[in-house]
Amino acid sequence: MKMPHYSTIDGSSVGYYALLGLLGLLILVGLGAAHHMETEGHWVTGMSNQIVWGTPHVFAVFLIVAASGALNVASIASVFGNPAYKPLSRLSALLSIALLVGGLAILVLDLGRPDRLIVAMTYYNFKSIFAWNIFLYTGFIAVVAVYLWMMMERKMNRYGKAAGFTAFIWRLALTTGTGSIFGFLVARDTFDSALFAPMFIIMSFSFGLAIFLLVLLASYRWAERPLGTEIVFRLKNLLGVFVASVLYFVVVYHLTNLYFTERHAVEAFFLLNGGIYTQLFWWVQVLLGSIAPLVLFYLPQFRESVTAAAVGAGLVIVGGLAQIYVIIIGGQAFPMPLFPGMEVESSFYDGVVAHYAPSLWEVLLGIGGVAMSLAIVVLAIKVLAFLPESLEDPETASAEST
Repeated sequence: MKMPHYSTIDGSSVGYYALLGLLGLLILVGLGAAHHMETEGHWVTGMSNQIVWGTPHVFAVFLIVAASGALNVASIASVFGNPAYKPLSRLSALLSIALLVGGLAILVLDLGRPDRLIVAMTYYNFKSIFAWNIFLYTGFIAVVAVYLWMMMERKMNRYGKAAGFTAFIWRLALTTGTGSIFGFLVARDTFDSALFAPMFIIMSFSFGLAIFLLVLLASYRWAERPLGTEIVFRLKNLLGVFVASVLYFVVVYHLTNLYFTERHAVEAFFLLNGGIYTQLFWWVQVLLGSIAPLVLFYLPQFRESVTAAAVGAGLVIVGGLAQIYVIIIGGQAFPMPLFPGMEVESSFYDGVVAHYAPSLWEVLLGIGGVAMSLAIVVLAIKVLAFLPESLEDPETASAEST
């Protein structure tokens, strides 16, 4: 296969600086929102003693999970030896680092007292999954950075496969660790399931590839570089497989819960009478975020359309955010049993579904984190050669050369 020629983008147009300025403004707004919540206290948020992980956590977890999946393309090229994806490996690795940095920035700012992070990074409780994740997250950035170096430095190319394999294993561990945060929480019936770890892995494949597809389309359109439909449709078809797999895991998760009588109330809450959480599950997560993209990806009327592929990828992202929202917020809203299997009563919201409405500050902090991830990509492709100059279809390229 002919080696692609990489180069930086020009990045001197008004449109480029306007995009960079917009992302910078969103980052500043996000930082301002975090400062407001820090100085005024969490009463300005929608969080309470029952809902302690709010909307910023939804954005943060979504970005962290997607970061692992954004590395799909590079892993397929280097680990599984598919040369069609090799030209996109650099962008894949860059995007995975950028998404993780954005997600972690939200997480640190939302927890309050970011300075106390030093304590968390110097004193470890290895009985906690959160302590493991500190190593998994920071290690992921280091491993992928080394992987990028192996890909971009010609003398180090021979180590690229080994670095890619290490990054592939690490990303699986990272997503397993993130899913296990919920899977290990035995206190809540809505969590406490071994299925969360594999389900988060397949969710990462879907969310990360959807973001990658949109970033690829936007980069080549705005940089005015040729992008063939073959690679786009290849990515779109792969994304469809991941979307169907996520839907399968969701079905298995709920069927598993329905098998246990003690969890019938939880399932009724999510599937039938949970209010906004039931609406988000059926209309946004399942219909809009899963079935609609599959229709756009595979129905004969749409499957040869780049626009349909882009819309489908966008819907996967919307559905993914709804899925994380239902898992995190809905999971906390359902009443927590004080002593499972025992009959006890209390006067503190006993058996009451917790109320939560996201505040503007929380949403702005989440958007600021997304903007930070995108700004990293926009700046990086101007400074270093992450993008091939052409991704034309082989037939088109050979016809032009003759």
